[in-house]
Amino acid sequence: MAHINLLPWREELRKQRQKEFVTMAALGVVFAVAIWGLVHMQMVNRIDAQNQRNAYLEQQIKVLDGKIAKIQELEKTRANLLARMNIIQQLQSSRPESVHLMDQLVRTLPDGVHLTSIKQADNALTLVGQAQSNARVSAYMRNIDSSAWMTSPRLDFIQTREVDQQRVAEFTLRAAQVRARAATDGEAAQ
Repeated sequence: MAHINLLPWREELRKQRQKEFVTMAALGVVFAVAIWGLVHMQMVNRIDAQNQRNAYLEQQIKVLDGKIAKIQELEKTRANLLARMNIIQQLQSSRPESVHLMDQLVRTLPDGVHLTSIKQADNALTLVGQAQSNARVSAYMRNIDSSAWMTSPRLDFIQTREVDQQRVAEFTLRAAQVRARAATDGEAAQ
């Protein structure tokens, strides 16, 4: 049998395989770096695109916040105007009330009673006057109670004293004024 030395051939084959392995490893590393670079660029592009979207949304939010502020300002103005309109309507509807009140003060006042002071705060009336007797003050209170424009008479103070050799009852009386709708409904029922 012939002896063939296979060692150089094996050594060459091993070197060639080692070169192929290093080449393949280098190609694998290059390929991995390329894939990582592409993925990184893709992620950077997505992040940039999202940041641009966020910036656009923030800009639009600022625009909408400005519009909301204008709307709130307009709503406040509208509420103020509605409040003014309601006050004007109340004043318009209560215009004849003072005339009716004065008329009722005259109609309910019995003989022998005269008023020295009339004060009105909202719908509360304070009547100060003099009467020839306590009975006339009572009659005045009954007249107020039966009036369509005044109600709830309440005597706060009464004192009898002599003025010019006559006995006079000085009194302070409180009553409530009835508003226009309730009074006109009361007059319609009578």
